Amino acid sequence: MTSTATQPAAAQPSLARNMGFWALVIYGVGDMVGSGIYATVGKAAGQMGNAVWLAFFVSMIAAMLTGLSYASIASRYPRAAGAAYVTQRAYRFTFLSYVVGLTVAASGLTSMATSTNAFSNVLAELLGISGKLGRILVPLGPYKLVDHDVGVVIVIVGFLLFMTLVNFRGIRESMWTNLLCTAIEVGGLLFIVIVGMRYWGQVSYLETPPQRTLGPVMLFSGAVLTFFAFVGFEDMLNVAEEVKNPQRTMPWGIVTALTIVAGLYMAIAITAVSVVPYATLARAAAPLAEITAVASPWLPAWVYKFITMFAVANTVLINYIMGSRLLYGMSRHGLLPAALGRVHRSRRTPHVAILTLLCIVIVLSLAGGVGELATTTGLLLLGCFAVVNGALIVLKLRPGEPHGAFEVPIVVPAVGIIVNVALIGSRIIALYHDPSVGVRPLVIAAVLGVIITILFVTMRPRAIPEADELEVG
Repeated sequence: MTSTATQPAAAQPSLARNMGFWALVIYGVGDMVGSGIYATVGKAAGQMGNAVWLAFFVSMIAAMLTGLSYASIASRYPRAAGAAYVTQRAYRFTFLSYVVGLTVAASGLTSMATSTNAFSNVLAELLGISGKLGRILVPLGPYKLVDHDVGVVIVIVGFLLFMTLVNFRGIRESMWTNLLCTAIEVGGLLFIVIVGMRYWGQVSYLETPPQRTLGPVMLFSGAVLTFFAFVGFEDMLNVAEEVKNPQRTMPWGIVTALTIVAGLYMAIAITAVSVVPYATLARAAAPLAEITAVASPWLPAWVYKFITMFAVANTVLINYIMGSRLLYGMSRHGLLPAALGRVHRSRRTPHVAILTLLCIVIVLSLAGGVGELATTTGLLLLGCFAVVNGALIVLKLRPGEPHGAFEVPIVVPAVGIIVNVALIGSRIIALYHDPSVGVRPLVIAAVLGVIITILFVTMRPRAIPEADELEVG
């Protein structure tokens, strides 16, 4: 079987550079905030009690370490498929870069699928069509039939088609939609901080649940959970080829977005346990709604359903942008079929990659039960962070590698590796001791590894040329 070839750069138009500094920051904030914080606070409060803010602080440090490494990489190699590219450049091991690229893509796909389901369930309920149009059996393989509400299926397909249109129209249109969604979801969080700030100082912020002692083990275990609220900054690297002056804009955009999100999360964590007892937050399906019920009882209950819809819609849009650009970038580097690297001549967007993801996410959204896969890809994403931090160390030590406009001491990626590996270890220990979770996520991880290996052996992608340099404008 022959190696997968890509078309020369001249045969395809380049992506349009329409993103400035603040558009990039908004993209990053919207990606990280997403729908995660709306549920993470309650779960973390159940584990950490009023000390939940400490868990967010530790996970903030962990995210900042890897974020600084990504910022340095962005200033050196501002490319789509940045994580896969820098892995290939550092280790010169195509299989590893293939695994890294597809693992990042998989995390985006599962996030899109779960968020699409969340959005569709809420919208179908608000429209009054949930449970009113009957049910349908959706075939997902020769031995699997999934029973779905027809109203929810209609919303799922319609919602994903709309997101596809926005993504296809161009990065500028996508950023305007992202701006609207981010403004609503961040505005919702700021509202909670404002109405709840008067409750600050009324509880002990070191109080923990009964029979639990605040110490390194408990703190690190809580940080494992809250760390996933920060995931998203790595997606910013995949829009580098659509950013103006990326060598300078990308690193400061990543750092600024992380700083904004970290401050917002700390304020939300303190507000949450100040207004509502941590045990109540832990039991609540919508913990932020519990806060507004106490701090602003005049606010209609449907308002935060509306805000949640925009939050999850933004998560879908941003992961759609990231995933399509990642497939585009990997294709241009010879790691995926050349067709995925095609750019629409009038819209200047990777239309084949966009349509490919549409088909995959519709199947995942209708499959249901992707929670285990999301947990698994979260673990694998931490593994990718460790690999990318290691790649930066290799490249910093290799003579002749270009220096970027944003350099960090070698200790930053080194500590980043330690933290990411420790988080993975803590998560595996938690899985081992929690019988309700079991070993299924680890099994899925193994299956995912086998699928990626089969794809690699089947396609035999070529290595990324070491002399390949990106033209930036």
